[in-house]
Amino acid sequence: MKKILVTGGLGFIGSHTVVELQNRGFQVVIIDNLSNSKRDVLDRITEITTVTPEFHQLDLRNRKDICTFFDKNKIAGVIHFAAYKAVGESVHQPLDYYENNITSLVYLLQEMKTRNIDNFIFSSSCTVYGQAEELPITEDAPVKPAESPYGNTKQIGEEIIAESCEAYGIKAIALRYFNPIGAHDSIKIGELPLGIPQNLIPYITQTAAGIRKELSIYGNDYPTPDGTAIRDYIHVVDLAKAHIAALERLLGNKNQTPFEFFNVGTGIGASVLEVVACFEKVSRQKLPYTIVERRTGDITAAYADTNKANKELDWKAEKTLEEALLSAWKWQQTQ
Repeated sequence: MKKILVTGGLGFIGSHTVVELQNRGFQVVIIDNLSNSKRDVLDRITEITTVTPEFHQLDLRNRKDICTFFDKNKIAGVIHFAAYKAVGESVHQPLDYYENNITSLVYLLQEMKTRNIDNFIFSSSCTVYGQAEELPITEDAPVKPAESPYGNTKQIGEEIIAESCEAYGIKAIALRYFNPIGAHDSIKIGELPLGIPQNLIPYITQTAAGIRKELSIYGNDYPTPDGTAIRDYIHVVDLAKAHIAALERLLGNKNQTPFEFFNVGTGIGASVLEVVACFEKVSRQKLPYTIVERRTGDITAAYADTNKANKELDWKAEKTLEEALLSAWKWQQTQ
């Protein structure tokens, strides 16, 4: 049984990926500093899978602790989620984002180089494309100057990984996520931001639950059919399964180049107002909202062309926007 390190494994996407890894028979060890997650997620993963993953509370910015961890653990591959992830917050706290997101990546890759660990999956983002000139976005779309420090950390991260693969023989895949939402079918794990949500869906569900007074929609003057920004919303379980497909590709030496990257989305764009209407339909809740000014760093529209991932990874998103929003609402109601 191969041991896979999952950094940020108690977070939203990380925890769902840990569940899928254990369901596929992998032995999982988690590193998480609990800065945006809770320890009881470990218990919930155990309830779902009947297996308790090994857990280490570490900060990946502490190089000595990372070295000690790798001294004691023989790792076959790394899936790296641990990072700050809010576009708006990164504009106001750029140095925090560069320190956390870049330093942790470099330290991990250094340990992999030293110990000849050669399978690495990187949690990247469609933000690397900026506002793409053509939609849907293919992997051939140019990487544009980042619209936010968060997006820039993903671009820099991919560059660091690509150069490390070339220099040290590491094999890596970057998965460029679009917008992950939803919760596990068991409703035992889901998105649980600490403090005020930075992402649309948890803000919607918290507003519907009465935790927030109303939803702020950032701009209704975008050049889209209803004036609100368009995104590609993918169910987190579908996204987690993409990581399994990518890992098995690397472990089976099926990668065509040392560094590969794939779009991971549904291929369907939905505007903010369409998401609101869909949520109201599945939840039977009327959602109060107000239109406010656009946020710095936000783009008009982004949705994926997923043909490359469909073909090369033998993976495809299966769950609908309705299913994702209903699961997110059910998850909110358990909180």
